[in-house]
Amino acid sequence: MNFNSTDTKQWSRMGPRAMFGKFMLDIAKKNKKLIVLSADLGRSSGLARFKIEFPNQYISIGISEQNLVGVASGLANEGYKVFVTSFAPFLSMRASEQIRMNLGYMKHNVNLVALGSGLSMGFLGNSHFGLEDIAIMRTVPNLNITCPADCSELGKVLYDYAFNDRGPSYIRLTGIPGSLNVYENNYKYRFGKNITLSKGNDILILSHGSILGQIKLSLKTLKNSEISAELVNVVSLKPIDKSINELLSKFQKIITIEEHTTIGGLGSIIAEKILKNKINSQLYSFSLPDKFGPTAKYDHLLRYHGLNADGIAKKIIKLFKK
Repeated sequence: MNFNSTDTKQWSRMGPRAMFGKFMLDIAKKNKKLIVLSADLGRSSGLARFKIEFPNQYISIGISEQNLVGVASGLANEGYKVFVTSFAPFLSMRASEQIRMNLGYMKHNVNLVALGSGLSMGFLGNSHFGLEDIAIMRTVPNLNITCPADCSELGKVLYDYAFNDRGPSYIRLTGIPGSLNVYENNYKYRFGKNITLSKGNDILILSHGSILGQIKLSLKTLKNSEISAELVNVVSLKPIDKSINELLSKFQKIITIEEHTTIGGLGSIIAEKILKNKINSQLYSFSLPDKFGPTAKYDHLLRYHGLNADGIAKKIIKLFKK
C-alpha cells in the first residue's frame, strides 16, 4: 500500500473509523474471501457504503459481542478472511471468553477491530472508553496486538493482515477525525517491527497510537529546552519487536506514553523487559490513572491528563529539572 501527503491529509480529516470502512472497500474488491462482521455498528465503523456494495460479505450480528466472535471464529475456520468491529470495551470485556478460547486456544484467524480505544469516545464517557483493553488482550496466548499511529498505518496494518496469515489479532483504533498525522509520506511497514520517528541521545520515548502525533509536536519544545529525544513507535505491542532489549539498554531515561490505564499497557510491558533483562534504566510512564475519569471532548481530555503536546513537553522537562 502506497500513499502521499495529499492522501494523508484527507485520511486524517476522515478519521480512523471512516478510513477503516474505506480500506475494507478496497480490500473486498481484491479478496472475495473477505467477510466483515459488526455488532450493530456498521455506520459507526465506516461501513455504510461497504454494506451496499458488498452485501454478501457483510454480516450485522446485532448487539451480541459474544455471538459476534463465535460466528467470526466459525467463518475463519471455513477459510474466510474475517474482520470484526465493535467498541473497544465491548469486544475486550464482553467477549473475552470467546476471544480466549476461539482465537487464542483454537487460533482461528479473526481480526478484531476495536473502535474508540483510549479516550476518543469523548462525551460517551467511561462506559465507552477503551482504557484497559491492552491489559486484558495481552494475557491471551497467540493473539497479536497493534495500535496504529494514524490512518496511514491503519491502512498498512489492514492490508497486511488481509493478505497474509498473521494469526488472530486485536487492532486498536485511537484518535478522532482531524487527529495529527504521524506519517506524511509513504514508509516501509514490517509486521512486528518498531519504527524510529526521531533520533536522540538524552531520552527514549516509546509510544503507540494517535498520541504519537502529540508527542512529535512536543519534540520542538524539548529541542528548545536542549533535550534530545529518540521517539519510537511500538507498532506491535504483542509480539513486541525482538530488538527492544538492545534499544532499552542504550538509554538511562525511558518514557512510555499511551492512552491506556497505567496497569498492563506499554508501560507494564517495558517494565517487565527492564526487570527480566536487568537493564539499568529509569522508567517513567505517562498514562491514565487507575480510576474512572471525567467525560468531555477528546481534546479536552488529553489536556486534562497532560497527554497533549504541551502537557507531554512540560512533564519531560520537569524530569530533567530534578
